[in-house]
This record gives sequence, structure tokens and C-alpha cells, in this order.
Amino acid sequence: MIVPSREHTVSQTPAERQRNVLNKRNRTWGVLAAIATVGLALTACSGSTDGGGASGSDERIYVQALAADPQSFNAQLTNGASPSAFSAQILDTLIRISDTYELSPGLAEEWELSDDGKLLTLTLREGVTWHDGEPFTAEDVKFNLDEIVELQTFGAALAARFESVDIVDERTVEVRLTETYGPILETLAVQYMLPAHIYEGTDYVTNPANMAPIGTGPMMFGSFQSGSEVILEKNPDYWDGEVLVDRAIYPIMSDPNSRALALFAGEVDQAGLDPAQLSQADGRNDISQMSGGSFPQVITMMFNGVGGKLDDPELRKLVYAALDRTEIADVALGGRGTPAETFFPPELDWAVNDDIDFATDYPHDVDAINDALDDAGYPVGPDGSRFTLNTRYITELSEVGSTAEMAAAQLERVGITLNLVGSASAVFTEKVYTESDFDIAFLRSTLGSDPSNGIVRWYACNPDKLAASNPSGICDDEIMAAASAALASTDREVRGEAFRDLQERAGELMIYAPVAWYTGWLPLLNDSRWQGVDERMPATNLTPWTSMTLKG
Repeated sequence: MIVPSREHTVSQTPAERQRNVLNKRNRTWGVLAAIATVGLALTACSGSTDGGGASGSDERIYVQALAADPQSFNAQLTNGASPSAFSAQILDTLIRISDTYELSPGLAEEWELSDDGKLLTLTLREGVTWHDGEPFTAEDVKFNLDEIVELQTFGAALAARFESVDIVDERTVEVRLTETYGPILETLAVQYMLPAHIYEGTDYVTNPANMAPIGTGPMMFGSFQSGSEVILEKNPDYWDGEVLVDRAIYPIMSDPNSRALALFAGEVDQAGLDPAQLSQADGRNDISQMSGGSFPQVITMMFNGVGGKLDDPELRKLVYAALDRTEIADVALGGRGTPAETFFPPELDWAVNDDIDFATDYPHDVDAINDALDDAGYPVGPDGSRFTLNTRYITELSEVGSTAEMAAAQLERVGITLNLVGSASAVFTEKVYTESDFDIAFLRSTLGSDPSNGIVRWYACNPDKLAASNPSGICDDEIMAAASAALASTDREVRGEAFRDLQERAGELMIYAPVAWYTGWLPLLNDSRWQGVDERMPATNLTPWTSMTLKG
């Protein structure tokens, strides 16, 4: 006997019942069709695994599920996770940067930066060709530095300091700056080179090549069918070694259940799952989660510091101390997070202020916090609450929603009520950054290629109320002095000292602080067919096409 679920106990007309049946059937067939499509692709590589390029049964295919259509394949001109992921496979940067912030040669095999940081000399790699066979030249580099870098989010600040870009010879380019720019190398390391012969004389942003890019990377753009799949082909002339994958197929599976089913069935080799699904992988020997590959991500707590309930930094510190960050990491984040104990992540060890320890500076002692709130003049009212804080988060980020819900339960222990308001990203942006209509906001964000490009924006003055920047309303001279000092030198010791000063002041202000370093966003791998996919690469987001191998 079939027992109806609660949603089916409501009286329905025959037409409504028929529509429900058809909708369920369509959803089921959609999942099965997606898996079947991928399964057909995988049968092409069930034969030999020898040698280089192949076709038919010898073809070596890697399959990675996508949740949605890519909005672009060119991260140089479009922000977002999918443009960054595809650009890393198709395009190249002059300098590479890893997920642990190590720099290494890319299209520039050497570079030299003058002591004052105002002259950068790039020595280009020989014998590199674009995917269409045209040579990669110094003219390409000059074109990108003159025309394209300024269009990228972090490149704009660097390009504004260019005085000149000169071609010395066919392998040497000199870049002169009007002033020292601390993260010059780290910023160049996230600038993808585009072919001048494809972009010159066009509208760069609308150039069709953005959706069918030509690069110098290990994989070449093959095709894109909206709602269906993206296909990349191996670059047989890749400058950094033989590509061991003939084809990469990216089926588009918007339904999270279909992605999970396909991954667990071995029909796809890699997929990003919703946080609630990650526990399904526990205990499976064939499923693993990637350990890195991109810049660290963080769950953060942001405060409105002007004109609201939290304009006192000491009160903000007590609210932050009331969070049990270990419980949040273990429960709300499902064990896929590490409690933050400093303002900077361990990967930026050269910039971390070791004198700051959240466990000591903001101890999670519920009794002591209650006493401090009493002494500060915030008694518990008849309803059991001292006051209510309007708390915003983005509903699409379910792990952030879970964090906010757990924070509400934790703050109840000290008599503080959170009014949780989840909304779409666009509404969150308007309410938090533009209107300052919040007391607390929780967010997940990426740290970026350098503290000056990423972390600092959450503390620096933001008079124009720019999105994804300090929403507290507080503009602090000490913070700005430290941020400026970090920009004024390329010496890591000097910059590190400036960042340590910034963190010390951030600890006094408490306008933005990490709750946990989050790893749950990293995709899962089915290890049954390929090995070596989780190898840490010299460039972020880059798949190890030249070293991963088929099993069998």
C-alpha cells in the first residue's frame, strides 16, 4: 500500500492530480536522462588506455558535472566560479599562483622586479602557440597589459599604475609603474592572457571568443550546448607537457539529486554537491572530497557599526565571543570547516599576526559574557531577551544559513535574539551594502590572490557603499594607514608587518571576523576511473591534465 505524503492529503482536482503525476514523471526522467547521457560518453573510453590522443574506444574522457550553464568561459572579463574554472583549463597567466600562494613561472618563464618595485621585466617562454596555431608573442603581452588587464576586477588597480609597457625584444617585455604596487606579482598571476589577433579592434566584452575562447592552456574549447554540456579537447601542443586526457565532458545537471546519483554511480568523475548531500559520501572508499585547488574560502560575521544597536566595539566583541565556532564548524558546516582563531588563514602565514588568538581575545565563556552584558547595561527583559539583532544571510548558501541558525541558538544562551532574514543574493547586496539595513550579516567568500586584493576590502573605508566590501559604516585611519603601507612595498616582510598592524586594529574594532575556514564547497571525486585528480597544482583551479591517469 502506498501511503500519501502530507502534501497529497490536500483535496485536488483530477486535472491537478494529473499535472502532479506528469511533473514528477518529468523530474524522474530528467535525472535518468542526464545520467544516461553521461553513461554513453563513458562507454567511449572503456577500452585501451595506452598512448596519447585517441578516438573511439581508446578515447580517454574525464567527466565533470556542472550545476548550471557557464555565463562565460573568460574569467578575464567576467567574474564568477564557472568562468574561473574554465579559464584555468583553456587560458594561461604570465605568472602562476597556487592555492597556498606560491608563485611560479607561467607564460613568463622568468621575471625580475626592481628594488623599488617600479620596473618589472618579463622573459617570455619560447615556442608557445595559441590554440589556432598562431604564435604567442610579446605583442600579445603588451596588448593585454595595455588593453585587457584594466577590465578585470583586481587588474584595474594595477593597470591604473602602469606608466608604460615596452617590448624590448621578441621575448622580453618591460612594465614601468608610476608608483610601487605591493601585490603586483600576485595580481598578474590572476590575469589571463587573451590573443591580440582575436581581440584587437573588437568590443572586448562582447567578443564571441568569450564564449568560445582561444588560449594557450592544456585544453581547447570544443563545444557548448546550453542546458546540455560543454566539451573541451586536449591541446596536442601544450607547452607544459603532454595532456593525458583526450576529452573533458561537462554535462549540465541543474538538479542536485541527479549530480549526486551520477557521481555515486560512477557516471561522472567529479561533481559539486549541496552541503546537505555531502554526508552521503561518508564511508565510501570510491568517493573523496578534493583537498584544495582554489584560494581558501571563509564563513564570516559582519557587523553594522554605525547608528544601530552595535555601535559599541566592546558589545560587538561580546556578540562574537558568544559564538561557539567549534560547534559551528562541526555541526552547521558538517565537519567541513576549521574554527578560525586569527583574522588571516594559515596559508598566509607570512602575514598572520601571531599575537592574536580568538580563543584568548574573545573567550567563549557563556557565564562571563552574561555578566559582561549585565554590567554593560543590557539586562534580560521579561521575555528572556536583552535585545534583538536583525541578521541577514543569502539563502542560496545553505551552509551560511545553517551557520546563522546555529548562531541564533548560541546567542540565546546569553539573552540575545537574532531575527534571521534570509534572501536572494541581490536582495542581500542591496540591504547590507547599499542600505545598511542589518545588525549582523553572515557570508561565505573567497580570500583572493593577496590580502590587498581580498581581505583588506572588508576593513577599508567604503564611502561609496560598494558591494562585497566593508559594510560596517566605519572608516578607520589606522586601518587605512596599514592598508596603504601594504600597497607601498613589494617586500613581504614590510607588507607582512603592515598586515599585522591591520589585524591588531581589526581586533579592536570587531567589524568583520572569520568564523570558520570552509572546505565544504570543494567538489567530490569518484576515484574509480581516474587517479591523481586531486594533485595540488601550481595554478589555482587547474586540473592536472598532464599527470592524472586512467586506472586499469
